[in-house]
Formats: sequence, C-alpha cells, structure tokens
Amino acid sequence: MLKQRLERGDNLELIDVRDPWEFETCRIGGSRNIPMMQIESSLQQINAAAETVLICHHGMRSMQVAGYLESLGFASVINLDGGIQRWAETVDPDMPQY
Repeated sequence: MLKQRLERGDNLELIDVRDPWEFETCRIGGSRNIPMMQIESSLQQINAAAETVLICHHGMRSMQVAGYLESLGFASVINLDGGIQRWAETVDPDMPQY
C-alpha cells in the first residue's frame, strides 16, 4: 500500500494530475501537481526511470496518464486506485474532500 511505502521512505515520484484548484483543496504530502492536460508538455519534468505514482480524484484521469506514460516507455507507473477520494476515506480521514 502507498501509505506504508511513503512511511518507509521508498523513492517514489508522486504526480497529481488534477486541476490546480483540486490540488490546492487536498493533496498527498510530497506530491507535485502536473495537470493532465499539461503532461505532454511537461514530460521533461518527470523521471522516466523513477517509480511514478499518478493521482487524481477517483483514479480515471490518472489511469489515462499512466497508460500514456507506459506507452512512452516509462519504467514503472502506478495508478493510485480510487484516487485521492479513496485515500481520504481510508488513509487520511482528516483530509478535506470535495
């Protein structure tokens, strides 16, 4: 589970593909916001060799971005299943929800 990996200090790149207002509302610590529509123009900001976790609200946008990055040869791409909504419900109940 992602929470345990973060607590262990695993080297993960957390990319949140939601819109900036969503990211400002709530986010997982250590994540960076690169909105879905800016992924293509921001590829140089993402380490293709790193283990990358993609985050969105429910997991659909991040799933699309994960598939795109995999098609470009990114080594290890993980979609946060259920997105930030499930994270707030199961991991961090104090996190604001929208």
